[in-house]
Amino acid sequence: MSAPGVAAILVNYNAGGELARALRSIADEMAGHAWEAIVVDNASTDGSAASVDAFAPTVRLLRNAANVGFARGVNQGLAASTAPLVLIMNPDCRLVAGAVATLRGILDARPDCAIAGPRILNPDGSVQGSARGDPDMLTGLFGRTTMLRRLVPFLPVAKRNVVAEDAIRSGEESVIVDWVSGACMLARRGALNTVHGFDERFFLYWEDADLCRRLRARGYRVRYVPGASAIHRVGQSSRTARIFAIRAFHESAYLYYATHVAPAPSNPKRPLARLLLSARCWLLLRQARRMRES
Repeated sequence: MSAPGVAAILVNYNAGGELARALRSIADEMAGHAWEAIVVDNASTDGSAASVDAFAPTVRLLRNAANVGFARGVNQGLAASTAPLVLIMNPDCRLVAGAVATLRGILDARPDCAIAGPRILNPDGSVQGSARGDPDMLTGLFGRTTMLRRLVPFLPVAKRNVVAEDAIRSGEESVIVDWVSGACMLARRGALNTVHGFDERFFLYWEDADLCRRLRARGYRVRYVPGASAIHRVGQSSRTARIFAIRAFHESAYLYYATHVAPAPSNPKRPLARLLLSARCWLLLRQARRMRES
């Protein structure tokens, strides 16, 4: 049997039936090709990890006794697999036919490209906005899910934070971007090894932006490939721990900011960023608690 060319890594936490659908989409996509997959289960309690049994022995399960986070989970999957290309995918994501072949074609044609990301769609077919610009102080105001971006998507700051679809309608197969969502990306193992994989200080969120930034600092490119698609049902895992997820999002946002935007400990922007993120976190937590009580 030939060595696998692609290793899929999925970090699972209470994803329910979504995990089985994700694995089925990968199996269908890789039919006729040698591949492997690692599902890293972060102490799920919903029985979703049992979905792996139907895909054994190609898909293997690694069980953690506690939730160690997304970044560390992916790194565990990397250490347990060998294929030169790595498909990192959320369990609440599923591939549209031809996605891996299209992404792989871009990596094969462009040796300087470390990561290729597909167009990620919502279940209703709308574009999720998975190709983005490096986060900065204005990302909290003009990021993918903010009200301001929805109101004024034509502003340059809004287009910089989320790459507008009209920027890729020139017929190009792919475009260079700052980063693509870790919900679904195809990466070169060799490139990931040069930066030691994901930064495990990021428990959840922003680890993909950090990874792409560190790869770009090594001279690699990150490309968005609109000809490949995946469907992402956002938040299927975080729905069971909404309060924790909100806190993790803002802690990771500050970590990213302190690492890449204001790395000097004495930079006065650091306390300002901490204040703004804390205020935003408080507001979202208050809203989430009200919704839970209603």
